[in-house]
Amino acid sequence: MVFLSWLRPWEFSPTAILAIGATALLYLRGARGRRAGAWRRLAFWSGLALIYVGLQTDLDYYAEREFFVHRLQHLALHHLGPFLIMLASPGPALRAGLSLRWRIRLRRALSHPAPRGILNVLLNPWVAAFAFFGIIYLWLWPSVHFIAMLDWRMYRLMNWSVTVDGLLFWWLVLDRRPQPPARLAPGVRIMVSLAVALPQILIGAYVTFARTDLYPLYELCGRAFAGVSAMQSQRLGGLILWIPSAMMSVVGALVALRHWISLSARGRSSQRRPRLAAASRVAARPHAPSDP
Repeated sequence: MVFLSWLRPWEFSPTAILAIGATALLYLRGARGRRAGAWRRLAFWSGLALIYVGLQTDLDYYAEREFFVHRLQHLALHHLGPFLIMLASPGPALRAGLSLRWRIRLRRALSHPAPRGILNVLLNPWVAAFAFFGIIYLWLWPSVHFIAMLDWRMYRLMNWSVTVDGLLFWWLVLDRRPQPPARLAPGVRIMVSLAVALPQILIGAYVTFARTDLYPLYELCGRAFAGVSAMQSQRLGGLILWIPSAMMSVVGALVALRHWISLSARGRSSQRRPRLAAASRVAARPHAPSDP
């Protein structure tokens, strides 16, 4: 019973409950008619559970009062949760969970110039990489962090922004399809994943070895653990950002490499667009000699 009470929302968010619940329902409906392996289902449900834990449980209480717990929370929301969800390749199951009417509506909405243009910018590989570590730098900037942890609207914006950014980034990196329909070529996915490791190492090392308390608001709000000092909490948070967060980038690159090897073995590392492929076939046909 104590464990179940811990899973109750600390600060109830209808948006979080609706988004997580709708995603779970769509996956349940769509996965019934698809051959998703047991490990993929496990990865999806584990990732979704981590996002729920990071957004709605008592972990949120401790994250507001200890810097290192805050970093654990964002490790779940920005790295582990989205990574596991995208590792499961849930796209086909989620689409299958939608009715035909809603699939048509979604396709039409995404084909509109405005959302298509926004997605093209956000899913540009270098924009995605910059946003992935840039959003960490933004919310850890001491003055910004101070406001975000005290204003509930900024706090929710912070948590949602890192979650959505993590989902977009890991979708790009862990896409197992050839290009197209995938947005990135297999080799680019590896480079993008590795490109975000160094900035995370640098900021993690800076926070870990800082000699002053960069985030005094935790002292002002009252700490959750009396035996953990401000500097100890800061060093633990820096190490979480430095080691496991950066290592996730290496793991992502290894998974992307595995997908590349799998595609190459099947001769599908790249796919030309249908028109170009048809034009190539026509050009390759032998032509009958012209009449004299």
